[in-house]
Parts: sequence; structure tokens; C-alpha cells
Amino acid sequence: MGGNHGPIYGLDVSLKDTAVSIREDRKRIWRGKCPSDPIILAQMIRKHAPHAKLVVFETGPLSTWFYHTLTAEGIPAICIEARHAQKVLNETLNKTDANDADGLARLAETGFYKVVRVKSFDNMLTRTLVAARSQLVSISKQLSNQIRGMMKTFGLIVPKGEGRVFGANVRGLLDGNKGLELVISPLLEAWRDIRKHVANLDHQLLAASRQSQSTKLLMTIPGVGAVTAVSYIAAIEDPENFATSRSVGAWLGLTTRRYQSGEIDYDGHISRRGDGRLRGLLYEAATVLLTRTTARTECRLKTWGLKLRERLGFKRAAVAVARKLAVIMHSMLKTGEVFNPLAGDPA
Repeated sequence: MGGNHGPIYGLDVSLKDTAVSIREDRKRIWRGKCPSDPIILAQMIRKHAPHAKLVVFETGPLSTWFYHTLTAEGIPAICIEARHAQKVLNETLNKTDANDADGLARLAETGFYKVVRVKSFDNMLTRTLVAARSQLVSISKQLSNQIRGMMKTFGLIVPKGEGRVFGANVRGLLDGNKGLELVISPLLEAWRDIRKHVANLDHQLLAASRQSQSTKLLMTIPGVGAVTAVSYIAAIEDPENFATSRSVGAWLGLTTRRYQSGEIDYDGHISRRGDGRLRGLLYEAATVLLTRTTARTECRLKTWGLKLRERLGFKRAAVAVARKLAVIMHSMLKTGEVFNPLAGDPA
């Protein structure tokens, strides 16, 4: 992938400034800095080396913006795996932004890098919607737990219940206790407002799922709801991005690490690489599949998971089922077929 047929740019991107290194014929011909704005950066590239062969930068908070803007400007930009690049860059004697930029350009020269597929803005918007909803749900749970804990101190035990039931139980216990009510009421109001925002985001997710045939297709799988289906499609984008369905499990960090050196050869825990939020959603879907006893959840995948639970325990079985779900979902997107509960082992 490397070569000496045009200038190669290495960019070390930070929120304020971007360090730039230009190399050609294995030599650095220019280095400097510019504001972290891809439009300004594109202008600088045209000024210093207009016939750039490659512009390389690492994954990070600004990588989606940089990639799509530079590409739209006609710049041959690629985004590379930061974890992979850092193993090389950390070996630099003096680690500075300028040296990191030069190191990235050197990696591009040698071809020793791993290109990352940058998601579209539409898919990033969907992922942001899911992330915002998850954050609000988490805050809502924290507030309800905080309210329970505070009231418990005064001997007021809030019965089990969620949503309106929880709010009604709290108000009932606070009746006649004006001092504590002044403290708890602001928390309860905040909890109620956050739940309203969660409901609003839920409506947006459901609307998105109804408009997508692919989402409806994935929701035929027991345990897979709108959030999981929408998140999966936003992460995968196009099923053709993966050569085989099995590779999706590894891409999501749901396969075990392997270490082999000499006489040592063993499998460890799952790698946990890739999209952690989607991995968690698939684990939740697997948990629902294994624990719910409705007729809809009965399928060969569940039977296989329950047998695995007897041998390895629930957590390992749920992880294995989550990996299977990732593989099945990819296969369904490629074939367009709905979930078949009687199908054999898809993996």
C-alpha cells in the first residue's frame, strides 16, 4: 500500500490544532501546524503539496468530520486504527504531536497500517441518537436509585416498581413529611423530566425502525428490539462490508483472544474490541432470549444457548449467543430472509 509516487501526509489531530508532516521519497519535506478544521487543512494541502498521494490520520472524535470533509474536497484521506498505530508511535524516543504526525506518514510509506471504515453522517446520527437515549436512561436509573437510598435512611422503603408506579410510590411515602419532601421533590421532578426526554427519543427510534425494512427484518429475531436492530444496521451499514457473516462476531469483540508462543497456546476472554455499545445490546438481547419463557422465544438458538449455560454458566452462554446473533443478523441482511426459529446452527 505504500510507495514513492507522491507526497504522503501524516496528521496528528487534536481538538485545537493538527500537526502535519509531509514526506516524499522517504524524506520529510515539510512539517507544521494548522487549526483543526478540515477545510483549512485542505487549503494547506493544496498549497504545500497539491498532488498528495495519501493523507493519513488516526481514529478519534473528529475523524468522521475530517474524513468526509477532506474526501469531499478531493483529498485522498484515509483513517487508520489508532490502537494499531499507537503501538508503533509509542516507540518514538521523543513523543510529540509533530513526531506522531511524522510517524503516521512513515506508516503510510511502509503500508504498515489498518484502514478503518468511516461511517456516514446519517449512520453517525443514528448512533448518536441511540447513545443519547442510553445516557438519559442511565441518568434516570441513577436518580431513582438515589431517591430510594435517601428515603431508606428515614425508614421509607420505596416498593418495587418503575415509571409512574415508582413516582406514585415516592409521593405517597413523602405525604406528611414536608422536610424530606423539599429535598426529594427536585430529584423526582428531574427524574420525571428525563423520562419524558427518553420517551421522545424512543419515538424517534421507533419511527426510524418503521421506515426501514432491514430493521423490521432483524426484529423478527426473539429478543431483538428496535434499539438493537437500528444500532446494528448503523454499525454494519452495508452487509457487503464483511466477507463472511462469522467475521462480524470478531469485529464486535465477541470472539476469544488467542495467545500462541512456542509451547504456550490458549484462548482467553473475548477481545472486547469494536463497538462496545452494540456489543452490550446484543448481550442484552441474548439474555432476553435465554431467560424469557414465551412461545416466541422458543427456537434452536435458545436450546443451544441453554445447553451451553449448563456447561459454562450463564454469562459465557449469553456471550456465545450474542456472537451467534451478530452472525445471524448479518446473514439475514444479506439474504433478506426473516428469522427461522427451526434453522440449524447458523455459525
